[in-house]
Amino acid sequence: MIPFSARIAASVADVDAAAWDACLPGEAECHAYYVACETAAAVSGTGLRMAAIVVEAAGAIVAVAPFFRLNYRLDTPLQGRMRRLGDALFRHLPGLVTLKALCIGSPYAERCHLGFADTLDAAGRAKAFACLAEAFQRQVAVERAHLSVWKDLAPVEANDARFLPEGGFARLASLPVAVLDLPYADEAAYLASLSAATRKDIRRKLAKAGNVRIEFRSDISALARDIDSLYEETRARSGLDYGELELLPPGYFAEISRALGERAVFALYWGGEELVAFNLLLIEADRVIDKFLGMRYPQARDHNLYVVSWMANIRFCLERGIGLFQSGQTAYASKLRFGSRLVPSTIYVRHRAAPLQWVLRRLSPWLGFDRFDPDLARHAERKAA
Repeated sequence: MIPFSARIAASVADVDAAAWDACLPGEAECHAYYVACETAAAVSGTGLRMAAIVVEAAGAIVAVAPFFRLNYRLDTPLQGRMRRLGDALFRHLPGLVTLKALCIGSPYAERCHLGFADTLDAAGRAKAFACLAEAFQRQVAVERAHLSVWKDLAPVEANDARFLPEGGFARLASLPVAVLDLPYADEAAYLASLSAATRKDIRRKLAKAGNVRIEFRSDISALARDIDSLYEETRARSGLDYGELELLPPGYFAEISRALGERAVFALYWGGEELVAFNLLLIEADRVIDKFLGMRYPQARDHNLYVVSWMANIRFCLERGIGLFQSGQTAYASKLRFGSRLVPSTIYVRHRAAPLQWVLRRLSPWLGFDRFDPDLARHAERKAA
């Protein structure tokens, strides 16, 4: 069998674009997407440093994964009152709660884009994964990182990584990803799939939305600063805080617009001449990813902009025959009410100190991100009732 070898690339930009995209076919979060993220992060001077891991065989790239470094706060999953306790501890003893982490995945994606060439059979795929994982652990040792992390593995990638617990990794539940299947002929058929109370609520809010003009465009060069402002305003109002894992570098939206062209569509919501909301939609052949939402307040409440934007996105998908709408992590209450299902996401983590890893493995069932999201907690209570 042809031997495999792995290397660390200083950036995704250093990896051949065609080879990267061949390992992750059809993804809107493609090579160009990650290069745009790197560009924005480099300009902003963010503490997150991005790179890539590449596996090769006979001179050809057969596996790829994005890779990043950060100083990770152990209290990141905690929210509300428990997070305030973590903040107090961080102010007085930052070294106790902050660890250097090397992570497979990306802070700018809800999925670990672990990709393999379609020329690999099952055995070859397993060997390529093992080669990539070994290279990752060598880099962790070289950089003397405290934590090695596989971030947000979707079910397919989690299956590839199923051997990680044998290597001492603890498994944690990450935040699931909300997706909505759209096997409907039109908007009326979609609404008919919802409960009577939800249909009535949506129609009432649309009727009271007022005069909101909706525009779809890919070139946002003249609006980039407004869009950045809307995103930051919405993020600041969120009741959840995931630290650097949810921060976007300044210029992110402009870079994505330039890099992806028509694969990135911005749904713009205007109240008169004022931009009052936006959605960044990433377009694939049979999936639309609702990547980010930003809204101005109090206009968002006055015009019921969340419901207006949700229905605009559903129409966008239905008119183009796109069968899956992915609305991402957090804000689960409305997404579930509007018919979404939750796709599980997994994190694997290992501490370099064996005693601390022993503790981490035993605490891992209680440390999952999903346990601290209030919407998910209420959803779990309803299911258990």
